[in-house]
Amino acid sequence: MTTTLAAKWEAKRTDETRQIEDVLREAGFAQVDSYRYNSASIRLRVVDPRFEKLSPEKRDALVEPHLEQLPERTQADIMSLFTFAPSEVLQSAGSSRACILNVEFDDPSPSML
Repeated sequence: MTTTLAAKWEAKRTDETRQIEDVLREAGFAQVDSYRYNSASIRLRVVDPRFEKLSPEKRDALVEPHLEQLPERTQADIMSLFTFAPSEVLQSAGSSRACILNVEFDDPSPSML
């Protein structure tokens, strides 16, 4: 029998973070993951081919208008927005910054709250 271990962040998903994922998936983003990091912070990762060769600012500009559909409290709690091109989420590819951010998303360090 084989077992698949879920990523640590998946246990931190809530109805609120699933709503974020739904909104962005409906907007056409390829992969959307989010979780509540602590009582005051939500982390959000969006992976999409459209992000290839775009600056972080331009990537965020593609995502942020869709976040405005969410309740204001949810919007205010999104403290980390990670936007990656598919090539950047591969462990062996992408910049070291992207790899570090992606690893931190997948395996969150303990929160101080």
